[in-house]
Amino acid sequence: MRFRTFGKTGIKVSEISLGTWQLGSKWGDPFDEEIAIKTLDAAIKTDINLFDTADVYQGGMSEKTIGKFIKTINERPFVITKTGRRLEKQTKEGYSEENLRKFIDDSRKNLDMETLDMVLLHCPPTDVYYMPEVFKLLDQLKEEGKIKHYGVSVERIEEGLKAMDYEGVDAIEIIFNMFRLRPIEQFFKIAQEKKVGIIVRVPLASGLLTGKFTNKSSFGKDDHRTFNRNGEAFDKGETFSGVEFSKGLEAVEELKKVFNTNNLTAIALRWILMFDAVSTVIPGASKPEYVYDNVNATLLPPLTKDQMKAVEEIYNKYIKDPVHYIW
Repeated sequence: MRFRTFGKTGIKVSEISLGTWQLGSKWGDPFDEEIAIKTLDAAIKTDINLFDTADVYQGGMSEKTIGKFIKTINERPFVITKTGRRLEKQTKEGYSEENLRKFIDDSRKNLDMETLDMVLLHCPPTDVYYMPEVFKLLDQLKEEGKIKHYGVSVERIEEGLKAMDYEGVDAIEIIFNMFRLRPIEQFFKIAQEKKVGIIVRVPLASGLLTGKFTNKSSFGKDDHRTFNRNGEAFDKGETFSGVEFSKGLEAVEELKKVFNTNNLTAIALRWILMFDAVSTVIPGASKPEYVYDNVNATLLPPLTKDQMKAVEEIYNKYIKDPVHYIW
């Protein structure tokens, strides 16, 4: 495993970390604590030292399981949790001091931590970025010893740029992958200048960039890849990175030819790691073997200039319009 400096926190984090949306289950399937613990253990055995979770993942079970697990190991990982999605409706009014304090105290209880390592606002409405009182509250919670660091998880580039107006923002979590290239243009440069850590989420475009899917692939009724393809439940960009499924499959076939493989998982992750602005990538894993698949990316040599150019050309041909202009 290689490690990178996590922005102005100065902390060294594994360049491949663990996202825990699917921890102990596939999307929509029942939670299995035994599998979850084995998955977390696999992460530690591969030198992953950062877990990313949220209070809404598995109804709080992701946080609780991580809290239970880290009590059993000597050197615990850096744990990021996210807050705000427990609101019944996503409105700026929901991001009140009362609600945020309760959510953060609940996460402290779930994780069994007096002080949370890092809290991210969990893709709040755009209006929240224009509410300095929210960020002042996060500063206050740091002073009170309830959190060490804070940041935001964003849907759109513009939200990330606005978040960096607040000096207390230590990290931004953003979608970036072979099908979502816009962060390269401006966002990464500014984040580096301000020493803001970048956490890359949805790195495999909901599995599309693994190369495992075909036009015959189907997903469970409770899987967001079934019910959210057009943004019916939450932002469309969260599912397949907002790429129309059949169009994405066409692009994937072109990528397979470029890299001469049907398994793109490690290559797609290695592509992200070609960008120095990235602090860490958080692919999910529903079971231990997927952790090992993801970590294989660190073993690959750097991609060549021709390979990087080919990815951009495929993006421009199949994906850019309209994805590039939305997020």
